[in-house]
Amino acid sequence: MFTGIIQGQGEVIALRRSGRECRLGIRPLFILRDYQAGESIAVNGACLSVEDYTSDSFTAYASAETLGRTTLGDLREGHLVNLERALSLGDRLGGHLVSGHVDCLATVREVRRAGQSLVCRLEFPAAHGPEVIAKGSVALDGISLTVNDCGPDFLEVNIIPDTQKRTTMRQWRPGISVNMETDLIGKYVRSLLGPWHGTGRGAQAAAAGGVSRELLARNGFI
Repeated sequence: MFTGIIQGQGEVIALRRSGRECRLGIRPLFILRDYQAGESIAVNGACLSVEDYTSDSFTAYASAETLGRTTLGDLREGHLVNLERALSLGDRLGGHLVSGHVDCLATVREVRRAGQSLVCRLEFPAAHGPEVIAKGSVALDGISLTVNDCGPDFLEVNIIPDTQKRTTMRQWRPGISVNMETDLIGKYVRSLLGPWHGTGRGAQAAAAGGVSRELLARNGFI
């Protein structure tokens, strides 16, 4: 579990591809000590497990599923990535709950200046529109951001100066793709409400007789 508060950037120093899979060597550009084998680190918002490490770098494996759902497959040596170690119980939750499981890719359509901030407009698959709400949270390349404005297939976020300095979003230009994770709580709410909206797995269960008004009444829910 993560918060979307990026600790710093890392440089891709090695890529070892094997078929549709890959191992990435990453050198953090900030102090990152006391690695543990198997620990989770979010790389551009995608949760990866540390396999090996040295005093100044670590190696993580990316499966075909991960490469197919994220932008990690487009990385090359020398590219910079956003890094965040997993949250510890008792840590400050400065951003929002982020699982590190990327839902889709979003495409940057516009970057414009607003005072010292940057306003970025991105488009994403409309299937995820119900999980994005104004003033809600979204993680883009692992960065916890507040949704300023949104529609069925777009959102706008405000990037403050500190975020510009700490993350790779300074490289965002119209046309590039970024990893997007919608709000964790919103996804569960949407799934639970599925039977009443005729969508999702809940609707399939209801259609199969798994959930019905009669069942709910019989068990005292209504």
